[in-house]
Amino acid sequence: MIVVPLKEGENIEKALKKFKRKFEKTGVVKELRNRQAFEKPSVTKRKQTMRAIYVQHLQQTEE
Repeated sequence: MIVVPLKEGENIEKALKKFKRKFEKTGVVKELRNRQAFEKPSVTKRKQTMRAIYVQHLQQTEE
């Protein structure tokens, strides 16, 4: 359970922002998405290598 301590007279908007930040840091949404769309380990490895190749290509063209 996420608890957001509020100071006296603090704006609700600020409290919501604090809550959203804490919620994002827990990684609940990311975990949920990962569980909904399962990828085989071989597919994730292939995506990582393709991304690395792309980034390397961008760095080479930049120089």
